[in-house]
Amino acid sequence: MPTKRKTKGAYMISAVAEMYGIHPQTLRLYEREGLLKPSRTEGNTRLYTEEDLERLEFILNLARDLGVNIAGIAIVLQMRERMEEMNRQMQNFVDYVRTEMLTRMQQGFGQQGAIVPLKRPVVVPPKSKK
Repeated sequence: MPTKRKTKGAYMISAVAEMYGIHPQTLRLYEREGLLKPSRTEGNTRLYTEEDLERLEFILNLARDLGVNIAGIAIVLQMRERMEEMNRQMQNFVDYVRTEMLTRMQQGFGQQGAIVPLKRPVVVPPKSKK
């Protein structure tokens, strides 16, 4: 399955079908089933973005390599989206707790307000950027 794309932008249905060796009706079916949501031009032509192509590659991997049917693909995609949302929420929570702890430590509540008295100062490493 070709996956190398050097340009950014949007691709029409015929180009995407040719790139992945699938029939355009397959792409239309995936759209009807809610698996893909390409944007549309004013003339109603489907345009597939890089993000759409990544999602299509995931769908094709499930279908071709793992033998998952359309209903199964929909469930896997839904679970994947839920997991990504939960991950975002957890990261937001961790960021909040880190900020709250740093604020309290800077205000001098680090030792006095601690549940367990600390024998030495705690150094919180800076948040790494991904």
